[in-house]
This record gives sequence, structure tokens and C-alpha cells, in this order.
Amino acid sequence: MTELDWGVGNYERTADQLMPAAREVVARAAPAAGERVVDVGCGTGNAALLAAERGARVTGVDPAARLLDVARRRVAEQGLDADFAAGEAASLPLGDGEVDIVLSVFGLVFAPDAQAAAAELARVTSPSGRLVFSAWVPGGAISAVNRLSRETVNRALGTPPAPPPFAWHERGALEGLFAPHSFDVSLEEKTIEFTGPSAAEYLDGELANHPMALAGVTVLEPRGELEPLRARMLETLEQANEDPDGFRVTSRYVIVSCRAPC
Repeated sequence: MTELDWGVGNYERTADQLMPAAREVVARAAPAAGERVVDVGCGTGNAALLAAERGARVTGVDPAARLLDVARRRVAEQGLDADFAAGEAASLPLGDGEVDIVLSVFGLVFAPDAQAAAAELARVTSPSGRLVFSAWVPGGAISAVNRLSRETVNRALGTPPAPPPFAWHERGALEGLFAPHSFDVSLEEKTIEFTGPSAAEYLDGELANHPMALAGVTVLEPRGELEPLRARMLETLEQANEDPDGFRVTSRYVIVSCRAPC
């Protein structure tokens, strides 16, 4: 498959689901009025707007042009002040030591080169600055259905399994990643719920809207492999359902804070 375009589909739906995590990340970072903030992998601007509401000077960075346009419209509609620019974790359009706070809500987890991303985050952060970001903890129903989809697409394409991604949720891995840049690391575990009227409606909404799901649909549907995968994903979600009157599953994530020792 070609590189994923996060502007395809309706990522706005996913952004709404992830807003509680954005609030947690921004609350942990506690940007003050006048502080310079960059939201890495900003998507539709959840964390960027929350930081701007606090009076911070915010730049949102994302590779998806359409999502940057959505973020700009949201800023204008809410009468806030924030800038948005194309870029990614390993290539930020900012000067050395230019920001006080780096934020990212499940954006860094998609960086293909963790070392390059860490070096770039350290480059743009001031000596007294801090990094605060969220990362998924593997396990749970959502992680399981994502793995099913990924494995099915790889088999359909004859693609060998990708190497394990960097463990953005593990303290030891993070300490090894950020210690060379003189950052201490702390973690706080949180949970977030994904809900819907039923497991089937939740899953069909994901398949019709999420950019990653749509990329998989494009591969599997012409091969007649989409419906068998959907059935397996639905079974996984129904078995994990926590709400007998609807649909609810809980996912774990961590908020990671990195800063130079005092």
C-alpha cells in the first residue's frame, strides 16, 4: 500500500472520539498564556485549539493538507489565534529552541523513525521546555481489530510483516530514546472509551470513515476479502463489549512527559 493519506475519508469523526485524550494531554502540559506551543500531528486541531484557548501561541503541524484546512476553519469559527503548517515529527517547520511545549495526541506513534522524531522534537524545544504526548498501550478490542485488519491487508498484498513499531508506551524504551537529548521521562496511564449504538454500527462507521480503514477497504473489497474480515472484527468487538444496551469498549493509553532535569 502507498503511504497513508490522513486527509482521505472523515477523520473528523475520529478526532471527536479522541477529544477526551486531547483534553488530558493539554491539561497535563498546562500551557500558560504567551508560551509557544507546537501540536505535532495536529489533525483537525484538537490539542492546538485547547492550547490556544489558554492563550498560548500555537502552531499545528500535520502532513495532511485537508486536515490543516479543517483546523484553520475551526480556529476561525472559535475566534482563536493559531497557525497551521505542513510538516511531520521528523521535519518541523520551526527554528532551534523555538517552542516551550511540544504536544502530540497519538501523532508521534505514527513516526516511521522514532530516533529522528526525538531528535527533531529536542531541536525545536527550548532548554527549559517540555514534551507531552499520548501513546496507545497495546491490548484491548480496538488494538485487536486493528491488528486483524493490518495482517489481512499484508497477506492480501503479499507484504511481509512490518517490524514491531517503537514502544512509545514503555518507560524503558522512552528513556533510551530521550536520554541522549537530556530529557527525563514520566508516564501516567489513562483510559478512553469508544462507544456506539451497537458494535456493528461502530465498526461500519470506522470502515466508512477512518483513513486507515478506508485504505484497507480499497485493498480487500475487490478481492472479496472485506466481508470475512468484517465478520472477524465484529466478533472481536462484540465479545469485548462492556455495555449490554449498546456498545462500549475501553482502551488504555499513556501520557508521556519529558523535560530537562532542573
